[in-house]
Amino acid sequence: MQTQAFITLKNVTKEYRGLSGTVVALKGISLDVQRGEFLVITGKSGAGKTTLVNVLAGLDRTTGGEIWVDGAAVHRFGLEKAAQWRGQTVGVVFQTFELLPTLSLVQNVMLPMDFAHRYTRRQRRERAMHLLEQVEIAAHARKPPTAISGGQQQRVAIARALANDPSIIIADEPTGSLDSATTGTVLDVFSALAAAGKTVILVTHDKDVAARGSRVITLADGEMIQS
Repeated sequence: MQTQAFITLKNVTKEYRGLSGTVVALKGISLDVQRGEFLVITGKSGAGKTTLVNVLAGLDRTTGGEIWVDGAAVHRFGLEKAAQWRGQTVGVVFQTFELLPTLSLVQNVMLPMDFAHRYTRRQRRERAMHLLEQVEIAAHARKPPTAISGGQQQRVAIARALANDPSIIIADEPTGSLDSATTGTVLDVFSALAAAGKTVILVTHDKDVAARGSRVITLADGEMIQS
């Protein structure tokens, strides 16, 4: 199956079963995303935002429905296949940066390339330095994450997400712990990535952050209520 959209979700559902019963986190989400789009997913806490990007990135399995990314049936992938596909296709940026404190910034950016066995050792370091230059943090490349500010750490996390040249960048509340000035700088990076052809999907509950996207969808109780 091929679709005109770069990403297509068709009637995607996700249920979690626990001691207190079944929780339906996603209720029939259907959505098309174009290549190079800067899509923002917004909604209140518990609306299903993180669940949606987790199934889209292959970090979690759907209960029902279909997810197609550039012709690939993500909803059919097993854990190993999903991990392999994600390493090549998706870069994830977390709110809490998730940088390893025992490694330098350049070593943190090299990690995804190490795991995917992409490029030679020399090429990995050269590419990591180039990415740090892109986010204007190369001068600190040999420092540990604890030696730089939160906004600088988030820029390193963006560089790391780009390490394997993924076509999709998913950012889950990436500005939640940043001040307004630093937030603006980080959002400029995402806008530039979308302008360069990357598909950026950003989760936020902040209306000012959401306004920076090229399109905004709103979730409420697992349903898409605005697009």
